[in-house]
Amino acid sequence: MSVRELVVLGTASQVPTRHRNHNGYLLRWDGEGILFDPGEGTQRQMLRAGVAAHDINRICVTHFHGDHSLGLAGVIQRINLDRVPHEVAAHYPASGQRFFDRLRYATAYRETVRLSQAPVAADGVLVATAPYSLEARRLSHPVESYGYKLVEPDGRRMLPERLAEHGIAGPEVGRLQREGELRGVTLDDVSEVRRGQRFAFVMDTRLCDGVHALAEGCDMLVIESTFLDEDVRLAAEHGHLTAGQAAAAARDARVRHLVLTHFSQRYSDPEEFASQARAAGFDGELTVARDLTRIPVPKRV
Repeated sequence: MSVRELVVLGTASQVPTRHRNHNGYLLRWDGEGILFDPGEGTQRQMLRAGVAAHDINRICVTHFHGDHSLGLAGVIQRINLDRVPHEVAAHYPASGQRFFDRLRYATAYRETVRLSQAPVAADGVLVATAPYSLEARRLSHPVESYGYKLVEPDGRRMLPERLAEHGIAGPEVGRLQREGELRGVTLDDVSEVRRGQRFAFVMDTRLCDGVHALAEGCDMLVIESTFLDEDVRLAAEHGHLTAGQAAAAARDARVRHLVLTHFSQRYSDPEEFASQARAAGFDGELTVARDLTRIPVPKRV
């Protein structure tokens, strides 16, 4: 069954709190699972959220600050302990190779699974598969950081009324889809473009070209909003976004569902982030992320 949803494992920035674990996000995309930024405690949060090691096909790390990567050691060892039957790919900034190596081999264990390493050294498409392409964009943070965007190829939506007009039904529809033409009728005559879905994951960064490129046209944007707007100077100093900045970027990019996350421990009321996002003019679907929640990717329009 086709399932597209974000499983939130942790939402805290820098340090965990009583109610927020370090970062961790699993995107279920049909039959695949992409784990983003596994911070400390991710393995336990997976257990609590009903996520198995077998669900992970790809790991994407934005940068090597601890709240985004310290869980790698446990996750990788669990993948091997559970003898995940498929290869798992790992993407991370190439400048952090030494950190990835240290985390991968933090302690002794038996390697039973092939973990392919595909470090990111520049903007561009990292992998192109039939279900989606995965691209990376450089962000603006004190250490090298990349955001990720998943793009589904455009498809076709068949129009029943036009099929009926041309007398095409049953197995002939499939033949037309495969061959592109049937008795002089083309796909353009009886269908329209169905835009592929887009998902972006943007963590620690100031506003920059990479943020806007990743957010553009997304059905779901998961983005850090470490600070509230009154602390915009702190955000810029430490390489982060405010709730208003994140929401304005989503507004300008025509994002359908905005997910705010990565909150500083200095704030106790998460609804302030939602209020400031609305004040910035974002009028789409909005979620202030909470640990161990599931957020469906919006259905195609």
